[in-house]
Amino acid sequence: METGKNILVSIPVEETHMRQLREAAPGCHFRFRDGTGLSSLGSDELPLLNVVGMEPLTQEDVDWADMILGHVKERFLHGAEKLQWLQTDSAGVEAYLKPGVLAPGTLLTNATGAYSVAISEHMLAMTLSVLKKLELYRDVQRQGHWESLGAVRSIYGSTVLVLGMGDIGGAFGKQCKALGAKVIGVRRTDAAKPDYADAVHLISDLDQLLPEADIVAITLPGTEATRGLLDRRRIGLMKPGAVLLNAGRGYIVDTEALCDALECGALAGAGLDVVDPEPLPAGHRLWQIPTAVVTPHIAGGYHLKETHTRIVGIFVENLRRFLAGEPLKNQVDFAAGYRCKSV
Repeated sequence: METGKNILVSIPVEETHMRQLREAAPGCHFRFRDGTGLSSLGSDELPLLNVVGMEPLTQEDVDWADMILGHVKERFLHGAEKLQWLQTDSAGVEAYLKPGVLAPGTLLTNATGAYSVAISEHMLAMTLSVLKKLELYRDVQRQGHWESLGAVRSIYGSTVLVLGMGDIGGAFGKQCKALGAKVIGVRRTDAAKPDYADAVHLISDLDQLLPEADIVAITLPGTEATRGLLDRRRIGLMKPGAVLLNAGRGYIVDTEALCDALECGALAGAGLDVVDPEPLPAGHRLWQIPTAVVTPHIAGGYHLKETHTRIVGIFVENLRRFLAGEPLKNQVDFAAGYRCKSV
């Protein structure tokens, strides 16, 4: 096992996390720095994290490191050849794929596996909010009105089209299947059908699948291949009264076309944790569409303690593997823009 490596941890950590990391890498040198700003929050703002106070991340910290866990702005990295491995605390890695950010040969792994509980449950909550008109009832509640808003719908018996069958999409598909839905998965590459799916197709079949779906859920990664995937034409192919969810990247969906479809009633509603542009400007019409449920890209992050635990756990396991010379989990394919098949 290699020793003497410099390991920079730039996410909030608790004392137990520090102990786990040091035990996984005896003889290595650690620096714990705040690259997110979360460790400076008060306990009333982030009550689930009992994080240790850390100094802000600096350029010197990044230049010192052989390995990094966490959130590091690309300007700090500048293609430094000393860095051997970056483990992100996110599933998305677009920023680190740009030329000159990481030196050739630097390993990049992501946090796939950490967010399935948090984001899939958030998507399920948004789905039920739209189907049961809870967002509309909240509006009339604020007006002090006691009134029925008419018929509602159910996940039971609906057809759910899940675009992206990775960790998050798979978790959401399982939840919908457990509630009695027909689940159709859409993948970028061919693979075996998981038990929770009734059918699996490739993205090339998307135009034929959209008219069948009562709920379309996007969990695809952000790549040039997925940019604008749900454009005006494809939104027009969706089943009248369908619901659109997006927890992938905002630029996968044409925002203005979606607004038009919601305003004219072609779609029954949308649940969006990601939007384009992001942040959504204060005066944007999407804020005022009653059937749009919009959250500010917070389904993941550190809002759920389980996510924090899983992120640290992924790094601990990969750190052990790295020092032992074993293949890493969640290694990213730079050409494709997302992780390779897990080992």
